[in-house]
Amino acid sequence: MRPVHAAVLPPGPRLLEALAAALDGTGPALFPLSPGLPDVAVKRLLEAARPDALLDEDGVRPLAGGLPTEAAVLIATSGSTGTPKIVELPADALASSARATLERVGRPDAPWLCCLPTSHIAGIQVLVRALTAGTDPVIHPGFDPAETARAGRVHVSLVPTQLGRLLDAGADLSQYASILLGGAAAPTALLERARARGARIFTTYGMSETSGGCVYDGLPLEGVRVSLGGDGRIRLAGSVLFSGYRHEAARAGEWFVTSDLGAFDEKGRLRVRGRADDVINTGGEKVVAGEVAELISRHPAVRDVVVVGRADPEWGQRVTAVVVADTPLSLREVREWVRTELPAPAAPRELELRDALPLLASGKPDRERLRVPSPPGAFTK
Repeated sequence: MRPVHAAVLPPGPRLLEALAAALDGTGPALFPLSPGLPDVAVKRLLEAARPDALLDEDGVRPLAGGLPTEAAVLIATSGSTGTPKIVELPADALASSARATLERVGRPDAPWLCCLPTSHIAGIQVLVRALTAGTDPVIHPGFDPAETARAGRVHVSLVPTQLGRLLDAGADLSQYASILLGGAAAPTALLERARARGARIFTTYGMSETSGGCVYDGLPLEGVRVSLGGDGRIRLAGSVLFSGYRHEAARAGEWFVTSDLGAFDEKGRLRVRGRADDVINTGGEKVVAGEVAELISRHPAVRDVVVVGRADPEWGQRVTAVVVADTPLSLREVREWVRTELPAPAAPRELELRDALPLLASGKPDRERLRVPSPPGAFTK
């Protein structure tokens, strides 16, 4: 057991030093927080995690009521509303994930570029990979398309929206040693555009509880096992698994049951259908929002899309497609497109065109905001 230090630090040498000490056991466990968080949000996270000290630009300040841990890194999975969950990650799990990723993507001499928030697992894991590979990471304070386009031969982790912005900026995607793309489902058109520009992309699936991405291009990393429960939920096991949630008596078991629905294709690759809590009940029929969004993303006019269920007095919920499109698109076109492969209830009853999708700090689409219709003309083209 060892103390926990909450680190309100920007990406940089001090954070990297604290992470290295947390991983090799010479320092306290690390609980990274975003320096841009409002004071009330920091207070809520500190109350949830109960660290022993706060590390910021001014130094180390002891806190009352701290609880020790056996983990190396703590990550908050949420916290915009209610009590956040704090994931406890052992050093062995983080290192196992990093080694497996390095083996899968190859090109070990290339450095890792960190341009994701280090308060999230995707950002902190970039630094873990760099430490594991013995290379100096390239650290940006945040994602800037122009700066990332000039990064040169690096490994980089991105979310789909960031990849789209790199494409729009005219970046030479062939320069990157690899692009790990995760955090949200990537539109098919986006992947095709990027690969046509020379991008070497690995689509990743994982979460904080699995030390980040643990399934690449539908195949589990070394040391990871994937199965489906009777309810269709994806189950993950192996050396990358977290030890449990902070302050919860029960530790993580052999299998972690996710909130995502999945299926295996004919080659045994995992396909993520969508979140179980995003199943839309419309007129008594259940529609998997992720499957509808994936199909719409293949339309040549669609740049980005999220499908949500919105309250409807007649249907209970109506299937709504929120789309960023390159050319004009009608509801009729979208409905006909969906009905070529999915049952009639999956065809959207509402289409909302936006210039961009609202995002969370992690880069994932903000589904809660998208479930609320935008005022007429506020975001639409």
